[in-house]
Amino acid sequence: MEKNDIIMLLEQFKNGSIDQEEVIKKLTSEHVDDLGFAMIDTSRFRRTGVPEVIYASEKTVEQVTEIAERMMQRGIPILATRATQEMYESVKKKIPGAVYHPLAKTIVYQTIDMPKTESYIAVVSAGTSDLPVAEEAVVTAEFLGNKVERVYDAGVAGIHRLFSKIDIIRGAKVVIVVAGMEGALASVVGGLIDKPIIGVPTSIGYGASFQGLSALLSMLNSCASGVSVVNINNGFGAACQASLINKL
Repeated sequence: MEKNDIIMLLEQFKNGSIDQEEVIKKLTSEHVDDLGFAMIDTSRFRRTGVPEVIYASEKTVEQVTEIAERMMQRGIPILATRATQEMYESVKKKIPGAVYHPLAKTIVYQTIDMPKTESYIAVVSAGTSDLPVAEEAVVTAEFLGNKVERVYDAGVAGIHRLFSKIDIIRGAKVVIVVAGMEGALASVVGGLIDKPIIGVPTSIGYGASFQGLSALLSMLNSCASGVSVVNINNGFGAACQASLINKL
């Protein structure tokens, strides 16, 4: 149970609105808030270090809003990924402090003070077209309490751009590399630094890139040591993994 929930439960017991059996039942039950169409995992942050997150794609505006409002009431930090402006406008009516990041397509609302790490995650993107995925990674990593440094538009077609920022990349505890086209940037970075690298292939590219499959296979087949790979366009997943590494 989250701290706020326990305090509320104890207050209810103290004022006699619930009995001892009900307290025991709530404390030992599964930590789930059932909305009917969604079941919010209220203890995920304590268990895993990453709270329940709303994947907004294919959900209705009303569903996203109701989930976000209930999470806010339960004191759960709110991150909604792949969210639209319309979803944000609806959420903002219920949660005025919510913030929308249009490039990353994320809605964020912090219910707790999340101190930033001293070490940082570097997010490196190959091209400007990869920025929506890179920014999803940045927003997620910062939401989880990590300091982040951006190195953008540093793809292999102009490799000198990468070298001009190499000290920033080498100073990170973990590096997220976001690249479409042939996805070569993850291997290049892997051959230059001694930190774990999380490759994020994107669906950016011409026909034979097969909506990111080419970049995915290139990263999976990297000959550079220390390169792991998440799914196509999964900036969120890369940031969660990087956060866990950064906080070890």
